[in-house]
Amino acid sequence: MSVVRTAEERERLIALAHRHAAVEAAGDMEATMATLDDNPRYELLPTGIVFTGRDAARTYYEHFFSTFQPAAVGGELRAEYVSDEGVAQEYVITVRGPGGVKERFPIVSVLTFGETLLSGERVYGEDRLLRLLFGPAYLLGQNMSAAPSRHHQARD
Repeated sequence: MSVVRTAEERERLIALAHRHAAVEAAGDMEATMATLDDNPRYELLPTGIVFTGRDAARTYYEHFFSTFQPAAVGGELRAEYVSDEGVAQEYVITVRGPGGVKERFPIVSVLTFGETLLSGERVYGEDRLLRLLFGPAYLLGQNMSAAPSRHHQARD
């Protein structure tokens, strides 16, 4: 769905997405949550896992700040893409696992725009990274790829 925004709306939302990334990197839970609308939606792709709501987002960020962020020992922003619907950031993240073994993961995160705040995030990465990144929030989600299809077969 294409959204038409004024230049001022677009620039304000882009600045909000950058603020979200900055306060998230700084480990500031309340400032991170303040960038999200009332019912943020997180889609973990290609797994099809989806979770929604501020409680689920808080569960994710509690894990992210306490467990994932200390294990993330490096990150490289490869590119950023902007549209009227959101800001996509492509990263390579290095995570130190048990025993000190480092793993590098490519990831794309799309911060999606709502009316005035961020409406959520679509995160593209391999399943192992998504489980490390989202922790207990991964288990809160519903696998939308396993949901019944909205397409119906014609009956004879």
